[in-house]
Amino acid sequence: MSPRVVAIIPARMGSSRFAGKVLAVHEDRPLLYHVWRCVCRCRTVDRVMIATDSAKIATVATDFGAEVVRTSKRPRTGSDRVAEAIRKRSASIVINVQADCFGLPPKTIDRVVDAMTEDQTIKYATLARRIESDQDLFDPGVVKVVTDREGRALWFSRFPLPYLQQAAAGSRNSQFRFRGHIGVYFFRRRALEDFARWKQTLLEKAESLEQLRVLEHGGIMQVFNTSARTFSIDTPEDMKKIVKVYK
Repeated sequence: MSPRVVAIIPARMGSSRFAGKVLAVHEDRPLLYHVWRCVCRCRTVDRVMIATDSAKIATVATDFGAEVVRTSKRPRTGSDRVAEAIRKRSASIVINVQADCFGLPPKTIDRVVDAMTEDQTIKYATLARRIESDQDLFDPGVVKVVTDREGRALWFSRFPLPYLQQAAAGSRNSQFRFRGHIGVYFFRRRALEDFARWKQTLLEKAESLEQLRVLEHGGIMQVFNTSARTFSIDTPEDMKKIVKVYK
């Protein structure tokens, strides 16, 4: 029997560098619409919802046809908001797609869901791509990830991982295949409930990376590689990045 898969996009108005960015307009549509549209195209996803505590976001999302779940202001992270949104709804696999993750092909999400359907031992999963420039490598907004030989996450950081002790002159990126994390999380239903029940951890707070809560509690997060080029919008200037994706 196929799992019931629900994808939830947590959206909020607050952003330290670009307040209300999910409602910024590109091609006459809010950015949130473009992310929602991509997720709706996934073959394996049965239901797509937007979870928000903002009346303004809820109105905009409803107007473009999305199913909206109003949440409280209590959630500490996007995944906590997703856990609150799914609490009284059925799902066996829950996907948290961050609202500022642009350019992700639906087939990439489908590939991970297919893998989780086949391998029931995968409780947590996420995505990563190769970092292509030293600028991204040293950008704290680009989260770095390292894995073991089986693709299981060892650590995430805003600092370059690993640190090249014997780095030669020139580009660091040409000396090691650094990988950057993509803001999509896949959870088994029970695993998400565990995540939401756990207290925030010290290293999660230090890096401001919610996925570290899983690792600090001994969870295993499978990392799937993708060549997809995604964009995170953190400042108004970043809007230029998505022109090549959403035309």
